[in-house]
Amino acid sequence: MPQDLQVVADFATAEIAVRGGIDSAHLIVLNGQNEIAARAAAEQGAATFRGPLPARPHPCPWRTLVVIPTYNEKDNLLAIVTAIHSYLNVDLLIVDDGSPDGTGQIADQLAARDARIHVLHRAGKQGLGTAYIKGFAFAAQHGYERVCEMDADFSHAPWDLPRLVMASKEAQLVIGSRYVQGGCTIGWDLKRRLLSRGANLYTRCLLSSGIRDNTAGFRCFHVNALQQLDLSTVRAQGYAFQIEMAFRMVRAGYQVREIPIHFVDRFAGKSKMSGKIAREALLLVPTLRFKVKRGRKTPLPT
Repeated sequence: MPQDLQVVADFATAEIAVRGGIDSAHLIVLNGQNEIAARAAAEQGAATFRGPLPARPHPCPWRTLVVIPTYNEKDNLLAIVTAIHSYLNVDLLIVDDGSPDGTGQIADQLAARDARIHVLHRAGKQGLGTAYIKGFAFAAQHGYERVCEMDADFSHAPWDLPRLVMASKEAQLVIGSRYVQGGCTIGWDLKRRLLSRGANLYTRCLLSSGIRDNTAGFRCFHVNALQQLDLSTVRAQGYAFQIEMAFRMVRAGYQVREIPIHFVDRFAGKSKMSGKIAREALLLVPTLRFKVKRGRKTPLPT
């Protein structure tokens, strides 16, 4: 086994390790699996650049849906779906905005072969926020207990998905955070680092929500918590959508937890970030204190 792979017993121990500075790509989380089999699988995964694969996908304590919005992700879709199902036994909803590169057709082919995969086609590019709102509604309508946001481009490591979901035992919103101890960004130039850091500093100063990574797009929500929010009034997209959803959860009294991740610049395709999205976030943040009503602190279900 490579020297940089480390075995931990469970996801709680993995969390401590990552906060202590260990890259989650170097962790073998047993979670009840045979250590010999887990070591062999992780070694093979690391050798083939698929991360520390478990001996078998980790079981999920809650019925969970991962929502993946896509636009021109044909080079990533099959790989990310395969990777997710290698790490965690969950269902997927691919929300495709009429990708001209054929991403939607690839999604349909995957769904035809696997009952855990669902596809929602939309006519034209309608934005990240509305894609996730559709995903949240799908999760509620089909009896899911957790719903996750995740990019298709491998910026969010699939081996971090089990950590994200398992942490939802202690919070109604879990954020994969670049800006808590143990988190970081990899492959960004100085301009993008400054833009992201500046947006989060601006948001923290104006909203005082206690969240360090307000713009993160790797998240796990309790579906029953989302059902208590008035999502029909959400209009934001991109960074602004993530900021607004996190603030709505805080204002409603729900518990929010950030876990550290290493955010890696996308493997293939082009970033969807634009100046328009950044300006939307800049203008939205000052209005949220007045737009979103405060609720009572909501305990976790027992």
